[in-house]
Amino acid sequence: MALNGRTDGSTAAAAPGPDDAWRTAFLLTAGLTLARLIALFRTPLELYPDEAQYWLWSRSLAFGYYSKPPIIAWAIWASTAFGGDAEPWVRLPAVLFQAGAALTVFWVGRRLYGERVGLAAIAFYALAPAIQLSATVVATDAPLLFFIGLSLMAYVALQSAEGRRRLALAAGLGAALGLAFLSKYAAVYALIGVGLHLALSPAARKIWSRDAAALALGAFLLVLSPNLAWNATHGFATILHTAADAHWSRGALFNPHELGDFLASQFAVFGPVPFAVLIAGSALLAWRRRVEGPDLLLLCFTLPPIAIVAVQAFVSRANANWSGASYLAGAVLVAAWLIRWRARRLLIVALAVQAVIAAGFFAVVLQPKIADSLGQSNGLKRARGWDQTARVIVRKVRTEQAGGLSAIAVNNRFLYYALAYYGRDYFREPLAAPLKIWLRGTVAGNQAEASAPLTPGNGQRVLAVAYEGWFDTEMAGDFEGVIRPEIDDVWLDRKHQRKLDLFVGEGFKPRPRDPVTGYPTPEWKAGNNLVPRLPAAPIAPPP
Repeated sequence: MALNGRTDGSTAAAAPGPDDAWRTAFLLTAGLTLARLIALFRTPLELYPDEAQYWLWSRSLAFGYYSKPPIIAWAIWASTAFGGDAEPWVRLPAVLFQAGAALTVFWVGRRLYGERVGLAAIAFYALAPAIQLSATVVATDAPLLFFIGLSLMAYVALQSAEGRRRLALAAGLGAALGLAFLSKYAAVYALIGVGLHLALSPAARKIWSRDAAALALGAFLLVLSPNLAWNATHGFATILHTAADAHWSRGALFNPHELGDFLASQFAVFGPVPFAVLIAGSALLAWRRRVEGPDLLLLCFTLPPIAIVAVQAFVSRANANWSGASYLAGAVLVAAWLIRWRARRLLIVALAVQAVIAAGFFAVVLQPKIADSLGQSNGLKRARGWDQTARVIVRKVRTEQAGGLSAIAVNNRFLYYALAYYGRDYFREPLAAPLKIWLRGTVAGNQAEASAPLTPGNGQRVLAVAYEGWFDTEMAGDFEGVIRPEIDDVWLDRKHQRKLDLFVGEGFKPRPRDPVTGYPTPEWKAGNNLVPRLPAAPIAPPP
């Protein structure tokens, strides 16, 4: 079966023409993009601390950062240079990247199976629950999926290209893969997909000449080389952090419940019906032991991320979005199978369920009180109250600044990045105290700890802030003197609040750390008293 042939049972007369199909795809993408933009500019939800982290990175452009490659920071730099630092402009790249990714899904589906599959595929992808979140929260997944989509387009086009066009597409494939790696190292799944397809398909191997392979590899390395050079000069920080996320050396190595949770989560992030169809279709092909050319290509890009992350979940743990590289090819497969099976009702039900979930998501983003009324406010608490939190801290800073402050020190990276963003007006002042982070251990565990640690040199007189009371005793014990402690409560909704322990620490002098754990020694902790607290005036919960 030719890769560009129809396998959906449609005819040229029954299907819309290419212009009509593209027009429909653009209208769907434009409509969803407009809805997402309205949600971004109208939502009362604040930046999640990881979003604030990426914004802070964008203030100092580099070819790499402690935990992620650089494209997310570059994109935020561009959007905020155009519109300013308000939340919608920080998040704008997510909307644009996902709009582009959706169009790549349509192109691949149309090229491999025809217009009907392309239109169904773009709807499945664009309405998937995980994509709704990824398009409204700025993170590395959106650029990753866009550039994987471009890589998939180039690889599909290569299957029927000849001459100079084949060489150009090979170079384009390498460049797109390089940009995907500059977005997130999960782009390795796309490389695995290419390698697996070449191993299983003799026809695919015949396409590649020595010149085409050299161009693809050269373009890939050329695009990726600045990040590789950055890592080489920074102890391969990003690569090591990515590997450490696997947690293979921590705890039990066999966790069937984690595997079950991960697989169950895929029904929630990809969509309940599409993921069920993906499982059923893959099982059916395995039973028949016959896979058509387009199906084989897409399966090579869809199944490895799910299978590898499932193993990771069984061995240690895994987040639901770690298999996100499978969403693009998976959406095309689901659409192709449902149309091939002539399962029109199931197709309509699947799209209707996706649309209802998407509408509910938009409603919650625009009116978070809907989640509160459903008892789901806990899921939004990390996107609430950061502006008020920053105002509480800055107010205390201004009170203490008359006596001189050498630093503001927090003990949590979430608080560090949220304060950096929501306190940005204060930190732009000429006499602002610098923002630092207290290290509980001896080794930095994130970029904040690596780039802005509290040290004796900047710890003469510090406003210290302990997040939720975490390690407040240990933090206070690293100062020779502690004065004027207090507690402030920041209400996130009627049930949840954020506690801040604030005190002025004088003479920062870190106590001994355990040589094994790196944390304060048990003997010191046992003899250390809790920081005396003076609670702030009670604040009534919001109405």
